[in-house]
Amino acid sequence: MDAPTDIAALLAEDFGTLADLIRVHAQQRPDKLAIADETARVSYAELDRLMDRVAAALQKGGTRAGQAVASVSYPSVAQAVVFLGALRAGSVAAPIQPSATPAQIAGMIADSGAKVVFLDAANADALIGQDVPAEVVMLDDLEAWLAPEGAAPTPVAVHPSDGFNIIYSSGTTGVPKGIVQSHAMRWQHLSRNTAAGFDTAVTLIATPLYSNTTLVSFLPTLGWGGSVVLMKKFEARLYLELAAEYRATHTMLVPVQYQRIMALPDFDDFDLSSFRFKTCTSAPFKPELKRDVVARWPGLLVEYYGMTEGGASCALNATEHRDKLHTVGRPLPGHEVRLIDDDGREVPAGEMGEIVGRSGAMMNGYHGREQATADATWISPEGARFIRHGDVGRFDADGFLILTDRKKDMIISGGFNIFPSDIEAVLAEHPAVADCTVVGVASEQWGETPVGFYVPREGATAGTGEVLAEVNERLGKTQRLSALYQADELPRSAIGKVLKRELRDRLIAGEFA
Repeated sequence: MDAPTDIAALLAEDFGTLADLIRVHAQQRPDKLAIADETARVSYAELDRLMDRVAAALQKGGTRAGQAVASVSYPSVAQAVVFLGALRAGSVAAPIQPSATPAQIAGMIADSGAKVVFLDAANADALIGQDVPAEVVMLDDLEAWLAPEGAAPTPVAVHPSDGFNIIYSSGTTGVPKGIVQSHAMRWQHLSRNTAAGFDTAVTLIATPLYSNTTLVSFLPTLGWGGSVVLMKKFEARLYLELAAEYRATHTMLVPVQYQRIMALPDFDDFDLSSFRFKTCTSAPFKPELKRDVVARWPGLLVEYYGMTEGGASCALNATEHRDKLHTVGRPLPGHEVRLIDDDGREVPAGEMGEIVGRSGAMMNGYHGREQATADATWISPEGARFIRHGDVGRFDADGFLILTDRKKDMIISGGFNIFPSDIEAVLAEHPAVADCTVVGVASEQWGETPVGFYVPREGATAGTGEVLAEVNERLGKTQRLSALYQADELPRSAIGKVLKRELRDRLIAGEFA
């Protein structure tokens, strides 16, 4: 694309690419800040040139269009440049979580088919002891690997169904699966954000680039021509300092991050008046926390509910609908949510069922896993493809979706279906409990039985046995916890999800006595 083009008009087209949008921004606003981290920053003109150099180097090194380009890194300008440069080469960006084990990281790289992987210095040992059939490039020495200044890649035609990126599931419930998202899906994410004000945004990002949570704000900001500020690692006070320094207008945070920020004693001392649009996703967002954010943090608060795999998304404008904070909102325009029973039949209005959804933003499938893709699919009586969200919920009388639990987390004990969230809600209300979760573990007597884990509240005097007895008094007979264990903290993924499988494995290994 050689001539400057009106961005709004381009985004109104049925299809386009992010790489082309960035080229236009480089022509129209060359000196505007595109991406910054805690030590580096690039303008749109600089970003555009770096993307060309990455793409040209990838092509020269033999990376083909449609082939994955992996990175294992904390968020940085360099990782973002590699991600975006891969797109310009017609390749598929595959950011991988550094918190995985070396064997898991090597497995994900092999699964992606990447022939080059980029590591930052902090994760230089990510592949220690692993035999990976890929060229390893250190992001800290990226300049030495790049094609020369002024290099231009061979143009590549990109089709809507082509892979844009692969995101590997967090592995909280099993082996990570590669979720292939297409250019068409990402174009939907870019073009539908017409009212979010991303063209003038300064978006502060405190989650990793391997998470869809991050990309749904990172990509629209760059697509519309705003500025992105990346945090290497989240820390609540540093987040507020950066927000004030950059006059942040937009952010996407997960609930545990909101919780830690709002808990700072000096939160109200920071000038956050520049904020216009705050969003949240990825984990349960407690109504009382939403209420606190709405009351004390300027700007709109919107909670999104959806999946990395796509399907349907719901949105709750928490600022406007303060009587619906126990819900995740209504389906977005063009998104369809249905509720089905265990036999795949739709449930009557008002009843609880498994959530399935469809929209214009849906994954191609799980990379190399046809059966897993089929298992995640529900075909409606009309023959339409829906994606199973793995959650259970119901609609209220106003069409707002209320989540009740994760279907995968459901415990079947003595033939009864037990939802951990019901137990967690009671456990969380105990004055001695600061954080908690419930998992199902094997039981000879019942098949499965619920077991609780909690972090004690500072200054609490009640012991674990007392908490267990008082909580069980409030639970139904089939819901009662068979055991309760105290922990210093609950293990969480980088986007705030409790790693229940890790707790279960640690319990089996005898760590909790």
